[in-house]
Amino acid sequence: MPYPVSTLSPKIIPNDLSSFKSRGISEVERELQQKLTEIREEYLAAIDHFNWNKLIYEADINFEPIVGQVYHLYEVRGRKLLSMIGPKEWSHKHLATVRLNVDRQWKMEETSSEIDPRDMFGSPFH
Repeated sequence: MPYPVSTLSPKIIPNDLSSFKSRGISEVERELQQKLTEIREEYLAAIDHFNWNKLIYEADINFEPIVGQVYHLYEVRGRKLLSMIGPKEWSHKHLATVRLNVDRQWKMEETSSEIDPRDMFGSPFH
């Protein structure tokens, strides 16, 4: 047996496990905090992706976009407009450059440096 079974055996002295426990707790907390940070970043990216897709699909579109092509989102007289015209070729307020994926989701290629998406969509954490 790995432990004494007789009263004549040497006395069992428990080990001090406080450093083992504190190291374990510290490592677990650090790892879980990292996972929570990653999950929060993924969540915020998904919210941004959803908001941009919603904004683009609600914009005025006067043509049928082609999968794989690049388009530009503008604000024109208070309305959103999707266009084939690039920002260097048009003087309206450029919001973003996007590409339509095979799954019909818009992929963000570039956002204008003049806009803050958090101002456009608000914060997901109220």
